[in-house]
This record gives sequence, C-alpha cells and structure tokens, in this order.
Amino acid sequence: MGIAKEFREFAVKGNVIDLAVGVIIGGAFGKIVDSVVSDLIMPVVGLVFGKLDFSNLFVVLGSVPEGTPYTLEAIRKAGVPVLAYGNFITVAVNFVILAFIIFVMVKQINRLKRETPVEPPAPPATPEDIQLLREIRDSLKR
Repeated sequence: MGIAKEFREFAVKGNVIDLAVGVIIGGAFGKIVDSVVSDLIMPVVGLVFGKLDFSNLFVVLGSVPEGTPYTLEAIRKAGVPVLAYGNFITVAVNFVILAFIIFVMVKQINRLKRETPVEPPAPPATPEDIQLLREIRDSLKR
C-alpha cells in the first residue's frame, strides 16, 4: 500500500498538475501553430519561391510501379521508400515559428513581472511578551 500512497502524493503535487496542464495546452497550441504554418505561411513561402508545395518535395529511393501517379501519397501507398524532405522543411519551419512565439510570450511575461513592483512583506508583529519586556526595560532606564 505504500507505493500507492506515495504515487498519489506525487500525482497531486502542484508541479505535476502544472506540468499536465502545460502539456495539454502545448498540444493544442501546437495544432494552432501547425495550422498557421501549413495554411498561412507555407502557401506564401511557396508563392515567393515559385509556387512550391513543400509537402510534395521528395526523392524516391526505390522503383515506382508502372501506372502509379508521381505524388508522395500515391508512391507511399505503393510501398516505395521515399525521402520526404519537403515534410521536414515544413516541420522545421513549424518549429522555428513555435519557438519564436514562445520566445515572445516568455519575454512579455518577464517584462510584466519586472514592471509589477513587489512590496516587501510587512515585518511580523512583535509578540506581546517581548513588547512588555521592552516597556519594562525602557521604564527601568528612566
């Protein structure tokens, strides 16, 4: 029973819960960034570089069966090994954009933390017995 109790204590710690929330939000955020890259940025990049669709850039590493369309999806379905470097380019661009967005977010959070003045906590109240002893000491000095 000791392991179950130990695991429960570990699982309900604040850091573990925070990590779980971060992973869930990160997954959803990753999907948003993936959509931004594939639906907004890559078409513009493809237009700039001659209407390239990076997802269809590949090198065939085997022989393509006759009658198979020369598309990445069709060649993969035919079981031919393919070096799909266009997908890698898309994922790399996705990573750079995601890293930049996280950098900007962390920078803004740190800026907000610096701008918020933190007031030092008030000193704790002197216990009553010490206060009385001080009063007695001060009265004896007179």
